[in-house]
Amino acid sequence: MPIPTFVAELRAHVGTALLWLPGVTAVTLDADDRVLLVRRSDNGRWALVSGIVEPGEEPARALAREVAEETGVTVDVVALAYADVTSPVTYPNGDRAQYLDLTFLCRYVSGTAVVADEESTDVGWFPLDALPEPMTATSRDRLAQALAYRADPTAGARFHR
Repeated sequence: MPIPTFVAELRAHVGTALLWLPGVTAVTLDADDRVLLVRRSDNGRWALVSGIVEPGEEPARALAREVAEETGVTVDVVALAYADVTSPVTYPNGDRAQYLDLTFLCRYVSGTAVVADEESTDVGWFPLDALPEPMTATSRDRLAQALAYRADPTAGARFHR
């Protein structure tokens, strides 16, 4: 996965020390109630589109940017559905990070889903009852949380407890 410029600049100062980073995840549904997924190039697993929020960037705009950059699809960010903190991650190069993830429910607006960058090897729309394997556990959890939010939005965004 490409490293955002601001993260590379931080790494020049802190080396592989644990970085706390804001992340966003899209649960994008189309009119047929299918979810948009990408097959990650780093591990071969299917996942929701996600990314890192750039300094000063509003999270919902970051998410719309990430979806467009990774899949060519334009989305309408509908609502914050779930907030969670990941476990610390150690990458193969030794870099360590931990993410505050904000999962948003999104609605498909336009575009044809394609592999639009090197972060994935495949992209597709999948019925909620026919998700592909292998799929990341975090994507399964975030999808379930977003669907629970959609079923009862009056309860507000969900939080990991």
